[in-house]
This record gives sequence, structure tokens and C-alpha cells, in this order.
Amino acid sequence: MTPQGLPVPPISGRTTLIAHIGFPTESFKAPMIYNPWFAARGIDAVVVPMGVRAEDFAALAPPLFRLSNIRGALITMPHKVAVMELLDQVTPTAAIAGACNAVRVQPDGRLMGDQFDGEGFVRGVIRKGQPVEGRSALVVGCGGVGSAIAASLARAGVARLALCDPNTAGMTALAGRLAQHYPRLVLVAGNADPAGHDIVVNATPLGMQAGDPMPMDVSRIDPSAFVGEVVMKTEMTAFLQAAAARGCRYQVGTDMLFEMIPAYLEFFGYPAATAGELRGLAQIRW
Repeated sequence: MTPQGLPVPPISGRTTLIAHIGFPTESFKAPMIYNPWFAARGIDAVVVPMGVRAEDFAALAPPLFRLSNIRGALITMPHKVAVMELLDQVTPTAAIAGACNAVRVQPDGRLMGDQFDGEGFVRGVIRKGQPVEGRSALVVGCGGVGSAIAASLARAGVARLALCDPNTAGMTALAGRLAQHYPRLVLVAGNADPAGHDIVVNATPLGMQAGDPMPMDVSRIDPSAFVGEVVMKTEMTAFLQAAAARGCRYQVGTDMLFEMIPAYLEFFGYPAATAGELRGLAQIRW
């Protein structure tokens, strides 16, 4: 039953599948948001978590997209960059980010990719009353989600953007794409010092496991800064707890998810939804 007491339709031979591909799957929250919404709307579709290790992705993904009843896939770590090689077409947002988190199977079987991580993150920040335009932001982690957030912050009008990632080649490539599309944006690469930034983002997997090191020196974050997290395994990661203790306002990882799902649903061809509606129906377990 859904929280409203509506019966959950059984999975049948007519059920449309949306794969949720990543590894590990224990932190996945999307099925607990999409599936209650599908049930409440009477839509015969289901999001299915599928644990695929990085070394298996190239072999498993192409035949998966040839299933006759698959609408597409949600793509999460560690595959957001690797999936770009499999796509026939990508949106400009995905091209700038160099990563994709949504794949739709077109009627002719071609694969279309888009990127909603950054849009969801920025929507959440703005909804909380935090200005973005003209501000200075730091994004630590330039993988799939970090690249998307950086691209969306640039599109939203940040004046200065600092990037940091131990993968210097990926970080430098992202900075180059950003400079090409946003020539007035002041870019700094390779510095994880959060001091002086208005918006500070952990876009790394650090926080997924107990005992992980901090993604940056939290003592250097200005108390007036707004801090964002992408890890969803727990609501208040050690990083967010430390930032909150400094007096910072913050955004938890699932806030980004709720804000991006309406865009996902439109991408997959489903009716419109709001973040508030999705929150009211969600059955998230930690």
C-alpha cells in the first residue's frame, strides 16, 4: 500500500522497466521515491536497482537497453562518465558535464542521454533562498555528479568557480569545457580550500562509509557559507554535521534528488510532478 492507502499494482508482463544502474546499490533512494509515485498515479512502471561494478558496465549495459520493455535508465556512480561512450545523442548539459545520469531508449532503439544532477542541486539551493548569481562556489569532486553541478552553477550565473579533484586530467578537461561555454567565468582548478566561498559542495563519495576522511578542511568553511552534499547513504553525513556545527546552512543529498526527479519524469515521458508531491509519497528508508 502507498502512504495514502492506495493499492500497489503488481508487476506484470506489461510493466515498463526503468533500470537504476550503479554500484553499490545500498545507498539508492530513487526507487523509494519513483515507485510510490507510479503507484499513486496508476502508472504501470517500476524503477529497479541493478548493481553493476565498473569493470562489468561496458559488457552489461548495451544488452540491457535492448530489452523490449525498458524505457531507459537512471545512471549513478561509478558509471556517469563511462555511459557517455554508449550514447547516440546527448543534450548540451550532458556534453558540458561530460557525464550523463539519464538514458532514454528512443523508438528506433537509439540512446539519448541527459544530465539532471546539477539542475536538481541548483534548484534546491535556490528554493532554500540561497542566491547563486554572482557568487563564489567550490566544487570538490569532478566526476559525474560534480561536473554536472559545476556546469549548472555556471549556467545559474556564479561569478567564480573553484574545482578540485585528484584526477587532474578530468578536472582540467571540465575546466576547459566550462571556459569554452562561459568565457566570463573565473575558474580556479586544484584548490580545495573552502575559505572565502559562498557555496561549498562535496561532490565526492567521501561520507559513504563510516570513517571516511573529510572532503576538505571544514574548519576553513565560512559560517555564512551554504554547504551542499551529494552522498545519500545517510541524511546527515559527517561532513554536513561538521558544517552545521559551524553554523552553515546546508542541503542534504536527497534534496537534490527530489528536485531533479520532476525533470527526469518529463524526460521519460511521464506526467508532471512537483518535489512536494514526491516528498509526500516517498517511502525512504535509511
